[in-house]
Amino acid sequence: MATVNLTAASREDVATVFGVLRTAFPTDRPSDDLPREQPGAQFAVWTAEFEPTRERIPTDPITLEGSVSATLQGGYVAVDQLFEALSTAFAVDHWGAASGDQEKEVDLRLSSKR
Repeated sequence: MATVNLTAASREDVATVFGVLRTAFPTDRPSDDLPREQPGAQFAVWTAEFEPTRERIPTDPITLEGSVSATLQGGYVAVDQLFEALSTAFAVDHWGAASGDQEKEVDLRLSSKR
């Protein structure tokens, strides 16, 4: 299992990123569970857990209105598989990473591929 935290000005962009991951991997969220606006908050953090598998469904590049900040956290293999899936659909800027014995955390910025 790996946790994905997303932050963006557009909840539609967050829904798009979660949609790509939901298509590729099993998740703890039902398909009709879309990000909701948070009263008073300009930026909110939406979280979901995914179970990356080798048999993911690849996606074509997807357009975003803006950029989405993503934090991936979990086991090394799970985070690498999520990163690979996101890299096929979006342009990915790698902001940083922290590693431990069993897990790693990766901070990314996602945008549309040009």
